[in-house]
Amino acid sequence: MKLELDELDRRILHALQRDASQTNQQLAAAVHASPPTCLRRVRRLVEEGVIARQVALLDPERLSAALTAIVEITLDRQGDEEQQAFEEIVAQEAAVQQCYRVSPGPDFVLVVLVADMPAYHGLAHRLFASQKNVRNVRSYFSIRRSKFETAVPLESVHMP
Repeated sequence: MKLELDELDRRILHALQRDASQTNQQLAAAVHASPPTCLRRVRRLVEEGVIARQVALLDPERLSAALTAIVEITLDRQGDEEQQAFEEIVAQEAAVQQCYRVSPGPDFVLVVLVADMPAYHGLAHRLFASQKNVRNVRSYFSIRRSKFETAVPLESVHMP
């Protein structure tokens, strides 16, 4: 069932996507609602799974994780069991930031964040070369990140 969001819900979500560290008082002032109303709405959005979690976004370059790779993976056997098995292996690797099953083309696209090429080589050996079902790996290395957003666009969300 798709959740319907009203204008206040959307303002709250926009504000939290910009800065989830603000207090309920600050959030209420920013979205022009009373603090109790704002708190009630945020709790509902959390309970209904719209707000999945709140995290701190770190700058990887300040933490020596400066190499981003976009990796296409094609499996030899593409059955559901084989794809789930690959996803379970990838989920255990902290350097894999994102994993997508895609179609058409490769079976998976991964976003990987590592310190350098030797670290990528080690990861590639663990995740790809040592897996019998991985047929093809194609890696692209980021030269510069010109845009990075975490906010989900709310403009297309249905209003009641």
